[in-house]
Amino acid sequence: MKANSGISSSSIDATGTTDPAQRAAILIEALPYIRRFQDRIIVVKYGGNALAGASEADALSLFAQDLVLMRLVGLRPIVVHGGGPQITELLAKVGKKTEFRNGLRVTDAETMDIVRMVLIGQVNPRIVSEINVYGQHAVGVSGEDAGLIQAVPRDSSLGFVGDVREIRPELLYRLLDDDFIPVVATIGVDESGRAYNINADTVASSIAAAVEAEKLIYLTDIEGLRSDVEDPASLISAVNATGLEAMIAKGTVSEGMIPKVQGCIDAVRAGVGRAHVLDGRQPHVLLLELFTDAGIGTMIEGDR
Repeated sequence: MKANSGISSSSIDATGTTDPAQRAAILIEALPYIRRFQDRIIVVKYGGNALAGASEADALSLFAQDLVLMRLVGLRPIVVHGGGPQITELLAKVGKKTEFRNGLRVTDAETMDIVRMVLIGQVNPRIVSEINVYGQHAVGVSGEDAGLIQAVPRDSSLGFVGDVREIRPELLYRLLDDDFIPVVATIGVDESGRAYNINADTVASSIAAAVEAEKLIYLTDIEGLRSDVEDPASLISAVNATGLEAMIAKGTVSEGMIPKVQGCIDAVRAGVGRAHVLDGRQPHVLLLELFTDAGIGTMIEGDR
């Protein structure tokens, strides 16, 4: 998120209709940001609601292009993903009813098997494969790999739903040092090796804090946070962690956004440079936020 000056986001046209002078100006505009974020870690939470383009396939392709370009110019992205809609779809196909309590999926042993099947066997490979179309950079990992995500049970009534106890980032650092883009499925394990389903927004925040990320970016299906949930014109361009807490207390933040907002608060207070909530339906929104002067979405800073 920057001051709105210079070339606007509308100057970047995904159809390729910008004139040569505009193209050159866009590249020059990006230069100071490329220098600034060189070798910095950017954690991106990609969810089912982060859609851009005409279809989900188009959305994932545009997302993959952004990530590869980020990596090629020296940034170090980490992708964290969930798979709620796909899990619900597969549960319905096998005739298993989905039950939610306080927004969390009740996860018995059979459901946990399906969660692992979807996240590790379906969603993760799809994201990895799409990124690797544009360069052999992505590697899929689960929170179970090398004990990456250490979990504790959230509530016995929820079954195998967990909270993050600890992130052990050594595996992520090794992949980043070898120029790979880690793509993380949010399955955690406890000390006995038992697997737990963990909210992907929470995992993204915890990973960003553990690796001392420059930015944590949530891609969602609205243009950012609003002071009035029903009014798109009430977009909040910037807010600090205390301001976000006040919004949660007043009920300004919708229930589905609370994990993302809390993740932003936790991340910036743990030392992450800035957190962002962006509209993932906008083509190349990552590039627009990182490499242009245009102000996009909502930026969250610490309280200082």
